[in-house]
Amino acid sequence: MKLSIVATLYQSAAHIHEFHQRASAVAQELVGDDYEIILVNDGSPDNSLDLAIQLAKNDGHLVVVDLSRNFGHHKAMLTGLSHAKSEQIFLIDSDLEEEPEWLLEFERQIESDSCDVVYGVQVKRKGGWFERISGWLFYKIFNLLTDTKVPENMVTARLMTRRYLDALLLHEEREVSIGGLYVITGFQQSPVTVQKYSRSQSTYSFAHKIAVMIDSVTSFSNKPLISIFYIGLIILIVAGGNVVFLVIHWAIYETVPSGYTSVMASIWLLGGLIIMLIGVVGIYLSKVFTETKQRPTSIVRQIYSKSDL
Repeated sequence: MKLSIVATLYQSAAHIHEFHQRASAVAQELVGDDYEIILVNDGSPDNSLDLAIQLAKNDGHLVVVDLSRNFGHHKAMLTGLSHAKSEQIFLIDSDLEEEPEWLLEFERQIESDSCDVVYGVQVKRKGGWFERISGWLFYKIFNLLTDTKVPENMVTARLMTRRYLDALLLHEEREVSIGGLYVITGFQQSPVTVQKYSRSQSTYSFAHKIAVMIDSVTSFSNKPLISIFYIGLIILIVAGGNVVFLVIHWAIYETVPSGYTSVMASIWLLGGLIIMLIGVVGIYLSKVFTETKQRPTSIVRQIYSKSDL
């Protein structure tokens, strides 16, 4: 098979018919009938699954992978990619904020650059001021705290060769941060500038974005752990200097400096700092705990295709 188009479903009922129609049209234009479309239902609370199954009854190219619950966007994407069988794999969101027609441009780029991956990058991040600023902060903090430099404003859409996807699927992390996995997998990757549309409000809340940032940084960097040593060293040097100052002050003036308020403030400050640093260690320990259990990244409840319906 020449082409697999992979997308996830989560509150996608309003877009699924148009997505299927446009994705099918562009696939036929590119490779004729030698393609498949894989839709992964990530525990969508609406009727996305029912609509996808109805489409699969009439389209032999369509495969619907129904997960047993909501596992999250990144894990659902990896599940869909693991079911792809083709020489080239096109990953894209199904909400039509990313256009299926990008596939044609991505194909031209992958041929001209002789690369293994072509991925979309926004010139200007879509959404309101909060979404733009939070996205900008995510990439800045991630690239600052890790040695894995993820391209800023990267979108989901990407066209991959079979050998790249096989290498990507070798990663077996349970805490999945797919943007970093894309980068550390290597191979030659080329960006294409795209314009992503705003058709719906993001399902990522502020708390979810913070959680994703923490998971991403701690999955690809040990710098927060190492920084604890340097923070402790700085505190030790400052505290040692303060002790020397107090001793000299007592020797010269023969009085003990007053300052109950400042002392208590320092105690609370250091106490809060220590708790925070212990929390950093706790985050890494929780990741070790999760990885050692070796639980599956997702569980497939059922796979639907025309031959089975």
